[in-house]
Amino acid sequence: MKIAVVCDVLGAENNGTTIAAMNLIRSLKSKGHTVRVLCPDQNRIGEAGYYIVPVRNLGPLNKILEWNQVVLAKRDSNIVRQALDGMDIVHIMLPFTLGKCAASVAQEMNIPITAGFHMMSENFTAHLAMQNVQFLNAWTYHSFDPLYKQCAAIHYPTQYLRDLYEQMIGPTNGYVISNGVNEMFHRMPAEKPDAWKNRDVILYTGRFSREKSHTVLIDAANLSANRDRLQLIFAGEGPLKASLMNYAKKLPIPPVFHFFSRDELRKVLNFSDLYVHAAEIEAEGIACLEAIACGLVPIISNSPRCATKSYALDEKDLFQYDDPADLAKKIDWWLDHPAERAERSVAYQSYSKDNLTLSSCMNQMERMLLDVLDR
Repeated sequence: MKIAVVCDVLGAENNGTTIAAMNLIRSLKSKGHTVRVLCPDQNRIGEAGYYIVPVRNLGPLNKILEWNQVVLAKRDSNIVRQALDGMDIVHIMLPFTLGKCAASVAQEMNIPITAGFHMMSENFTAHLAMQNVQFLNAWTYHSFDPLYKQCAAIHYPTQYLRDLYEQMIGPTNGYVISNGVNEMFHRMPAEKPDAWKNRDVILYTGRFSREKSHTVLIDAANLSANRDRLQLIFAGEGPLKASLMNYAKKLPIPPVFHFFSRDELRKVLNFSDLYVHAAEIEAEGIACLEAIACGLVPIISNSPRCATKSYALDEKDLFQYDDPADLAKKIDWWLDHPAERAERSVAYQSYSKDNLTLSSCMNQMERMLLDVLDR
């Protein structure tokens, strides 16, 4: 199979869409398929199999992109045609300018199209502090329609995303497939640093951005009965790091704000006591799935716009998303019941192995592409 993967965003693996794209690209190549990648990553100029388009200039919005360490692709029909020439199928990661251009060219060339539904409208509007402006969110979703209506199949990482989109536009040929958890994330021995031996370590992995709601966890820690023992770790990077560090100064134990390598993160996951996923807006939440693969019990936001809540095994693993006091109660309950926590840890490890391994999910993605070609 010859596949062109179209990425409006690709670069450092510091965001969910880029990680999902690179996992798919690496998996398809490992299975012997020919993969071409169409993207704006200037660092890959000259790399075999990569077709590089210019970076899009969004004027005053460039600063937001810079803060989030991403660049967006600018369409270039000539490069798109070169990338798609001779391909059996085109898979589009995002419904943006490059993706839409690639879909139009693919239709002209009679190449079947599939696409991923990886982005909620609010992931974009939150950067403008307009995530609750309903008409803008609705307009953003409907701007996706011209692309998705051309697709022979749509990949939804969660059932939540499929339901969200199909409620607006009707049934689609959808495949619900998790982006998957790399097998490197699993339960393994790991010791807390000596200075933390008597502390309860709570981890939250997520970009330092508004929709991830880090302040809710900080407020909850301040309300916790275990306040003086809590060591918060915020793994990630992003534009709100400085303001979050300042906000957290009210806690008796300063949190750690740090971007960890994947090997470092695996170690942290395995010595932490709890994982909190506080996001108000989340399309899947791979960071939370990595945590449960390591047997870390999660406490997840029950926000109506957080798809991650569907992975909770019990109501004890959910908290009212706008209520730090409720999160504090859930944190204290799990810390005060270590036997139940150990039992739940085993349940999450089993669930992850049965449903969320990267190899299994990538096999399903390959099957989706082959299904389209078999028609």
